[in-house]
Amino acid sequence: MSATKPQLGSTVQMFTQLLSSTRRGALLARPLAAEQLRAWPMSPGVTERAEQIVGELAANAALHGRVDSRDFRLTLTLDTTAGLLRIAVTDARGERLPSPPADCGTPPDAESGRGLLLVTALADRWGVEPYPPGGKTVWAECVYEGSGPDTHSGRT
Repeated sequence: MSATKPQLGSTVQMFTQLLSSTRRGALLARPLAAEQLRAWPMSPGVTERAEQIVGELAANAALHGRVDSRDFRLTLTLDTTAGLLRIAVTDARGERLPSPPADCGTPPDAESGRGLLLVTALADRWGVEPYPPGGKTVWAECVYEGSGPDTHSGRT
């Protein structure tokens, strides 16, 4: 007779919201995400980083990914088993891929152009995926350890 250990299933929670590809839609993304993030079991440091990432990705979707009469989608996925929060923003402009921050050449005194530099600094990793038939998803992931301390970049 052999005994098997019970398998713990992955606990995945998801939040998805369509927002207008306008400045107002981009501004609404962050407080909507903040409300959801505070309901999930993670440290305040991870929550704060994620809010900033949402703000940057939503602003980029409204500014660079805008197509008239097309919304952008914000998706937050929390996998408590893997200890991973994924932030994804999908827009309708698949042909307009973001440049890696090192390639953007933003002058130090420019008023904009640092969004992906911030995402790079705040997220553990980020990337872009095609979203057929003509869109793209820009995503960022934050590793966390439940509601304990935030170990990213020495923050606690």
